[in-house]
Amino acid sequence: MKRSDKVSSSRRTQRRNLYQAPSNLRRKIMTVRLSRELRKKYNVRNLPIRKNDVVKILKGKSRKKSGKVTAVYRRKWCIHVDKVTKDKQNGQPVNVPIKTHNCVIETLHLDKDRKDLLERVARNADRKKNKGMGKTE
Repeated sequence: MKRSDKVSSSRRTQRRNLYQAPSNLRRKIMTVRLSRELRKKYNVRNLPIRKNDVVKILKGKSRKKSGKVTAVYRRKWCIHVDKVTKDKQNGQPVNVPIKTHNCVIETLHLDKDRKDLLERVARNADRKKNKGMGKTE
């Protein structure tokens, strides 16, 4: 049963909303899992990808390669990694587009906003975990 009138249960409408999503929503949709070490350290499962993060590719022809993210291409739902290129016929290197769900973040590019985001997400995760742990007498 639908819980909200604003959210459609139609597959057609869901796909339309996904592919017509504005850039700020695409940022949230294009999240990437964190590595096990980072997950334990920050108590966060995944984060929106950004430039200068170091990712490891898990699927595709260039799997097991890792490198720094040079561009997040929200319009095409992909990222470009610096060491993952393909040569054109004239020898010029071209970036290979990689889907975000085929990657894992190995190192985060931290600045003030990213640290605040990590703290906020971890705090919400703790709150949800302890939600059912009230006093029972």
